[in-house]
Amino acid sequence: MPRSKEIQNQMRKRIIELYQFGKGYKAISKALGLQRTTVRAIIHKWRKHGTVENLPRSGRPTKITPRAQRQLIQEVTKDPTTTSKELQASLASVKVSVHDSTIRKRLGKNGLHGRVPRRKPLLSKKNIKARLSFARKHLDDPQDFWDNTLWTDETKVELFGRCVSHYVWCKSNTAFQKKNIIPTVKYGGGSVMVWGCFAASGPGRLAVINGTLNSAVYQNILKENVRPSVCDLKLKRTWVLQQDNDPKHTSKSTSEWLKKNKMKTGVA
Repeated sequence: MPRSKEIQNQMRKRIIELYQFGKGYKAISKALGLQRTTVRAIIHKWRKHGTVENLPRSGRPTKITPRAQRQLIQEVTKDPTTTSKELQASLASVKVSVHDSTIRKRLGKNGLHGRVPRRKPLLSKKNIKARLSFARKHLDDPQDFWDNTLWTDETKVELFGRCVSHYVWCKSNTAFQKKNIIPTVKYGGGSVMVWGCFAASGPGRLAVINGTLNSAVYQNILKENVRPSVCDLKLKRTWVLQQDNDPKHTSKSTSEWLKKNKMKTGVA
């Protein structure tokens, strides 16, 4: 028979009576139509506490019903940026009144914790396809290739940071899933543009970009920073300059400059 939430006291006493008459768990279970685990638990309780009555419970019963809990999990799974206050209002609409801290605790018990979302570059389908192609192309490259690759790119550093905090509900090891990150764009205001590089052995030179970055400015940055970085990082003569497909990196004048200066390049 299906397991009920609680066995009535009369049934519990009957279990103990049969047990005292020498009946085993299996016989009692069969005679009363109960699960053997239920019979065992009631007898164990009686032997330990000398009673079959409900023992005092610590704290008050939770107001969040199983149905309300499922609703919470469904909402934050669909939209991880939903706040606990919004979840509180959602439960109130179905006559469940709880504090937002209770909601956070309940989600935590289900492995969902509020975390600051990672900020990752906004990738188009074209970007994703290109990155996957690059990974497959170099899948079997020897370690020496990776040890002697100089990775380069430009980025912005925000002057005053971000004033607004955002959180997402996520489980362990899901921080970089698409729904748990905040996409960022490459350029914006209130920031300083820099060019930087690194290799397997560590970071290389860093250059601040003043004004507009065009092919000529980019070539000058390479002239002043690439070879010193290669020297600092002790890369072999077979080193490769890795850059992306930004038009300034692949323009005719930049390509000619790279060829003239004997810099072997790859595209990431």
